[in-house]
Amino acid sequence: MNNPHYVTADEAVKNIRSGERVFLHSAAATPQLLVDALTARGHELGGVELVSIHTEGAAPYLDPRFDGIFHLNTFFVGANTRAAVANGMASYVPVFLSEIPGLFRSGRMPLDVALVQVSPPDKHGFCSLGVSVDITNAAIETARHVIAQVNENMPRVHGNGIIHVSAMDALVRCDNPIFEMVPPPPSPIESKIGAFIAELVEDGATLQTGIGGIPDAALRSLRDHRDLGMHTEMFSDGVMELVECGALTGRKKTKQWGKIVAGFCMGSRALYDFVDDNPLIEMRDISYVNDTSVIRTNPRVTAINSALEVDITGQVCADSLGSNQYSGVGGQVDFIRGAALSPGGKPIIALNSLTSRGLSKIVTRLKPGASVTTSRAHVHYVVTEYGVAYLYGKNLRQRASALIAIAHPNHREQLEREAYSIFRRH
Repeated sequence: MNNPHYVTADEAVKNIRSGERVFLHSAAATPQLLVDALTARGHELGGVELVSIHTEGAAPYLDPRFDGIFHLNTFFVGANTRAAVANGMASYVPVFLSEIPGLFRSGRMPLDVALVQVSPPDKHGFCSLGVSVDITNAAIETARHVIAQVNENMPRVHGNGIIHVSAMDALVRCDNPIFEMVPPPPSPIESKIGAFIAELVEDGATLQTGIGGIPDAALRSLRDHRDLGMHTEMFSDGVMELVECGALTGRKKTKQWGKIVAGFCMGSRALYDFVDDNPLIEMRDISYVNDTSVIRTNPRVTAINSALEVDITGQVCADSLGSNQYSGVGGQVDFIRGAALSPGGKPIIALNSLTSRGLSKIVTRLKPGASVTTSRAHVHYVVTEYGVAYLYGKNLRQRASALIAIAHPNHREQLEREAYSIFRRH
């Protein structure tokens, strides 16, 4: 491998050729300078396949004028890619987050180029993947060429997302701010749901949460708990606040005792300053973080995940609105199953009882075309602002009754009528 050298973004991407497969670093680590430089070369290229999970920032390669030049195969649909998936300029690949690195490492999805963003090298020449290790380790290991945006603002994060400059073919200097997301305070409904979740969480539990109003509300409700741990694919500012108030210590964990283990994080600049060179934090390959055999070894794993709708038998749709792809499978199934196998574990699905249009999210049948993200056999707890439904070990009629009891009162009578018409035949 040639010695790496600093070049401009335009120079760094000039050797990317038509027909190649190009990986884009994830979430808040999306290398925007390199993305923009590659897109600017669009008139010279054709048939370039881009692959990524969720990315933040602009996705200029999805402008309709680049149809036939760039095509995105995404493992997780976000706000910047949703329209392109709907109109065909991008495609969704359903796969468990834990298994994506295996697609790269096995050669089933060989990569030509990886575009990544890293911290400046230390005195030994090692850079950090910073806020997003996730599937990016595997991309760097397997891509024929690695191009890195070296950002002064990227925190150095402990774990196994460490890469030596000799592993990179070109370096581009950058001092742009890392993408920040400062979540708004939870709504009253989200706070109610968070309080119900907090009642399920035991002291000493190992948590998995995502990003959003309900996970944030749950974390806020856990400040009086003790010796909580964290092993999660992603986290935001709420986890930092639990550490600062003394509720999250990791003292009861068996894997990485005392450590917060995650694949990536996204939040405020204060969060990025918190994770910078902090021995408490370990960012690791998502094939490890989301491995059920690893998750289950921690005590009382409490996995808190969201849904778009849940049917009265317990089937969970968390990634599509009917046949319209909204997000992705992600790591929900990895953690729901891992929590169920953990000693004293609690897999939780949490959602508002109503959509923004006043429709029930507890439904008799999922919308036509909707995907089943998490099967009814996986589901134990479902939580809305009206309470907790425990489904594990219950038959279909019992499940329907428990779920209707936590649906919005305006919809319970209709759900009961529909449930009766279904189950009287069985």
